[in-house]
Amino acid sequence: MLVLLPPSEGKAAPGRGTPLKLESLSLPGLAEARATVLDALVELCLGDAGKAREVLGLSEGLRGEVAKNAELRTAPTRPAGEIYTGVLYDALDLATLDAAAKRRAAKSLLIFSGLWGAVGVSDRIPSYRCSMGVKLPGPGALGAYWRTPMESVLPEAAGDGLVLDLRSSAYAAAWKPTGEVAGRTASVRVLHAQTVDGVEKRSVVSHFNKATKGRMVRDLLVAGARPKGPAELVEVLRDLGYTVEARQPARAGRPWALDVVVTEIH
Repeated sequence: MLVLLPPSEGKAAPGRGTPLKLESLSLPGLAEARATVLDALVELCLGDAGKAREVLGLSEGLRGEVAKNAELRTAPTRPAGEIYTGVLYDALDLATLDAAAKRRAAKSLLIFSGLWGAVGVSDRIPSYRCSMGVKLPGPGALGAYWRTPMESVLPEAAGDGLVLDLRSSAYAAAWKPTGEVAGRTASVRVLHAQTVDGVEKRSVVSHFNKATKGRMVRDLLVAGARPKGPAELVEVLRDLGYTVEARQPARAGRPWALDVVVTEIH
């Protein structure tokens, strides 16, 4: 099982740690593309700070992020699973998993990134600020930039098992499974169901959507679940106590769409 996660906007400070080693990151087929984006980001942030903030979509109050980006090649690093914070990662709570579940996480979780393309949770990276929606001088729009290198690297990473796609739309644009891989891919939407005047109404709630996805991945890791395809995933999630509605693709070679329906927000 390969699980595709979005990054978080908020990131923990690395503190002390060794500097970045691009060659040590997972998915070595992305190394050249990573170096190109990293060089472009560092060059941008070493120049006019106002222009850098504009390109990166940062407010004046976040000007410190520009200075941080300028030092990415020498900045301390820590595992990506510790760098990314926020609702999904708080719910996933990698640090408190048992040893076996941590090993599963290291093998199966990929975090998408505007800067790195995608990294494993054990990959050591510095804290940075660069979303997939950024258009960098040189590489251009990062969502489009990453598509070509991802097309050759991600199918190999997916192997012959399930791909559980939990990315947001901006990060999903960087790689869209096709063909046989798409047929064993499942994307998940979390819906909040409420009964109003006797009628059930459903809505997407961003905060709880992320929290539920984080808990769901944690439960799968703890259970040691290894569903081979979307149909098996549905059964596993139901056994774990989730209410899941599956929409099978209209034809072969398309991803499944799963709705996880919740009635309480916490």
